[in-house]
Amino acid sequence: MEVINAIGRRKEAVARIYMSAGKGQITINKRDLAVYFPPATLQYIVKQPLNVLGVAANYDIKINLCGGGFKGQAEAVRLAISRALVKIDAESKPALKAEGFMTRDSRVVERKKPGQPKARKKFQFSKR
Repeated sequence: MEVINAIGRRKEAVARIYMSAGKGQITINKRDLAVYFPPATLQYIVKQPLNVLGVAANYDIKINLCGGGFKGQAEAVRLAISRALVKIDAESKPALKAEGFMTRDSRVVERKKPGQPKARKKFQFSKR
């Protein structure tokens, strides 16, 4: 099997992954998954698509991550892995789509407006 690449985004985070046949090694920015994402919940988010299909030990994954926070990065990786798995086997798409892993979550931070303290908050109104 050749190297399959895919991209995933969430908030400001961008994940570029390179998936090849292997023993289940996941490397993020030249560091192991457990070192880059110490909380077990984030490791679980990253591995969700692999666990749903039961192929966690079949692929080695190399990931380049930039931007965003930990949660956004983990969800960007999840989307990228899902897209790569669909490239490998198109029949796995309904299972991943049912779990919601194929949908790009487009919610981003709203911009701050001029003349206001934040995006939605207004200064206190004074009648007199």
